[in-house]
Amino acid sequence: MLIQNRSTSIIRSVCVYCGSGPGYDPIYAQVATQLGAIFAKNNVGLTYGGGGLGLMGAIAKSVVANGGQVKGFIPGHLMEREKPDIPGVDLTATLDFHDRKMSFFNNADAFVALPGGCGTLEEVVEQLTWVQVGRHNKPILFLNVKGFWDPLFYLFDHMREIGFIRPGLTINPLIADYAEEVLPMLTGVLQSRCPSNGKGHGNCFDPSQLALFGEESATAH
Repeated sequence: MLIQNRSTSIIRSVCVYCGSGPGYDPIYAQVATQLGAIFAKNNVGLTYGGGGLGLMGAIAKSVVANGGQVKGFIPGHLMEREKPDIPGVDLTATLDFHDRKMSFFNNADAFVALPGGCGTLEEVVEQLTWVQVGRHNKPILFLNVKGFWDPLFYLFDHMREIGFIRPGLTINPLIADYAEEVLPMLTGVLQSRCPSNGKGHGNCFDPSQLALFGEESATAH
């Protein structure tokens, strides 16, 4: 069941990490487009990397086409390469990648990872690390299109088995197989943390968990 209107939603915007390329299988772009339409129709904004190509372009164009709100953040040196020229996107040029990541964090209530490359992997794993060390408690979800993320989940299991993901540093990301599962899963997690029927647009979080970042991002070893 999807959220029907903003007054009942605690999700204002979701940060989506995804590829600047489309991948070889057209299903990846199809799912990105589907997710963008779901966001827009449920009044959930998109925060993303600002590019106009690949899965980034597909989801942003879909949100805009369906009347939704999109905020894009892109380092200035990628402006030419990533073609961030989608009409209707509120685009900001950031100083660097660190500034971009902080903009993502400050504008999103949750994080979703679609298929992508090294940049997508690095960004979502950093969010998992921040959760591990207590820097925030925003939900993180992998949209596991055709099992794309399965090798990463196997790696996480391996890390647990040999003691590198230790008790106290556990990670419990959400995993969805289909785009229509994303918002219900994120909403369920956020509502479970809110004392007042899930209302308040994220105000139910412990404020000390939401913006503790300094100049350097946290890392766990």
